[in-house]
Amino acid sequence: MLEADIQRLIQREACKSPFMRLFRNQTGMYKLEDGRVLQSGLAKGSADLIGWKTIEITPEMVGKKLAVFLSVEVKSAKGKLTPEQQNWLNTVNQVGGIAIVARSPQDIHGIQN
Repeated sequence: MLEADIQRLIQREACKSPFMRLFRNQTGMYKLEDGRVLQSGLAKGSADLIGWKTIEITPEMVGKKLAVFLSVEVKSAKGKLTPEQQNWLNTVNQVGGIAIVARSPQDIHGIQN
């Protein structure tokens, strides 16, 4: 299965949860007709899908809910991360976000902080 197909399935699966949203993060560089270069996406190495997962805070925070940054890098069964992608995932996790590699829609089940 192609990564693009896996990605669409993961987005559909995430929509089943009222506590999770994922959006396409189209990254790349494109040369425009006038010669200028357009760079898209959050950053080099940023994940294919980004969004949030709502979590409930501990009793000390009086049950408030918080949206935690969620980053999902989609790979096929044999797909490998680039060093930039691995750095992105590590950084998001280190600062308190949730970043994973998903090879199927089932990989987003049970995402935890």
